[in-house]
Amino acid sequence: MASVGALRPIGRRRRLPWVFGRMTTLIADWPDDADGGVFRRLVEHGFDFSKQHSIDYNVDFDSWPPRQAAIDLLESLHGPVTVHAPDEHGDGYIQFQIRAPVTYEGVTTVQRRVSAVMEPYGGVCESWGVMQDAP
Repeated sequence: MASVGALRPIGRRRRLPWVFGRMTTLIADWPDDADGGVFRRLVEHGFDFSKQHSIDYNVDFDSWPPRQAAIDLLESLHGPVTVHAPDEHGDGYIQFQIRAPVTYEGVTTVQRRVSAVMEPYGGVCESWGVMQDAP
């Protein structure tokens, strides 16, 4: 399995058909931002947008460790979380998962909402990832 997460934008736009559960085929034009770049890479790697996937969201904090109230709030909103302490590979973060269709609107809405509720605790949700079968 390979992980694809929010990285740098690719810088080109392309119209692509999507099928999501009850929705009919749509034409989407992803923005030239980090999340849009991830969606373009997912398409290039043959990602199956027609299925639900476990999407990992990461919440970064200004200072470590985050307050217990922030952890409790995230768990009340999204179920179990995993706290990743800082190590030699990077800063600490909290991760949670949501099982859902992978859509630009869905991913960016979760990031905005989580960032808004974590802002009083110095938290922000700006990265996500999803596992897919390696090509």
